[in-house]
Amino acid sequence: MIFVSDHCYHYKNLSDANRKMSYVTPADSSSCDSPLSEGWYRFVGAAGTKMPTKRVPAYRCGTDWSGWLDGSHPTVEDGKVQRTVCFSNRPNGCKELKKIF
Repeated sequence: MIFVSDHCYHYKNLSDANRKMSYVTPADSSSCDSPLSEGWYRFVGAAGTKMPTKRVPAYRCGTDWSGWLDGSHPTVEDGKVQRTVCFSNRPNGCKELKKIF
C-alpha cells in the first residue's frame, strides 16, 4: 500500500527562471524567501523540475541564501520521508538547516 499525503496534491508552484541554480542573484539586491507563505512548493516550468541536491553557492536561485536538499529526492514508493534543506550563507557552506517531511 502506498501512502500519498495531502501535500502531493496541494502545493504552490515556483515557476520563474530565476529559481534555477544557474541564475546568479544580483549582489545589490536583498532577495529573500521570507515573504513566501508556509507550505509545500513544486518547481515547474522555467524554474526546472527539482530542488538541487548538492550545495548551491549563495546568491543563486533568486535569493541571497540559496537552498538545496541534503540527500536524494524521495520516490512515490518511499512514501513519507524526512529530509533536510540546507541554506548557503556568504562565508560558510551551510547557515541553517530546516527539517522537512
